[in-house]
Amino acid sequence: MSPFPDRRVQLFRMEAARRQTQRQLDIIQRQITRRMTALIPTLQPRRTGYRGGKPPDPRAFLERYRSNLTALTAERQPEIDALSRKLMRQDRAISALRERFGLPSEGAHPAPRHIGPT
Repeated sequence: MSPFPDRRVQLFRMEAARRQTQRQLDIIQRQITRRMTALIPTLQPRRTGYRGGKPPDPRAFLERYRSNLTALTAERQPEIDALSRKLMRQDRAISALRERFGLPSEGAHPAPRHIGPT
């Protein structure tokens, strides 16, 4: 029996583990987005100020939005960082295995996405 199929199985498992790690990062991103969506109504300015002739300041809303997004992201940042590092290690291991055994690339993996405020 040739070791080639064993290497393919190992590569398949490594790629499956990488996809799972990426899914975990995507879940965190969706959770942060969902929490921010739920917070938007509380970030809106009170309507009473507009009756006095002064329109609400849109920059104030953006500042509140960004500060809340930063806070939510900061809560999850250690988990995000750990998963991002794990994803990079998995990418390097997959690349090394492909290179070492001359296995063909089946599509390049995108770089890990940074989750957080810009």
